[in-house]
Amino acid sequence: MPVHFAAACSNQFSRIGRLRPLRSPLDAANDNGSAMGGSTLSGERLLKAALRHFAEHGLSAAERARENAETAFFDGNREEYRWWMAICTALDRRMSAAVAFHRGAVPAR
Repeated sequence: MPVHFAAACSNQFSRIGRLRPLRSPLDAANDNGSAMGGSTLSGERLLKAALRHFAEHGLSAAERARENAETAFFDGNREEYRWWMAICTALDRRMSAAVAFHRGAVPAR
């Protein structure tokens, strides 16, 4: 059985090591954008409600929030519709955007 030797790589002498930046920035990015901040349907209250809803329904939480939003929409309850769309947006932004697109509305932020 042959034994192969692999020398340790050193960035100091490597051509690729010279092309890469010495240090990458460690700034954290907020991937929620404006979905969790800046409107009346945001902040700690919405975050806690979304987490509670996720804990209750698991991976189907966004779908359940969408169903609740649709029910409120067809019942004519705009405030409840906006609340459930905000929770749906917090859990799954794509689903929320798709629902809002089909309704002709703007996704809750």
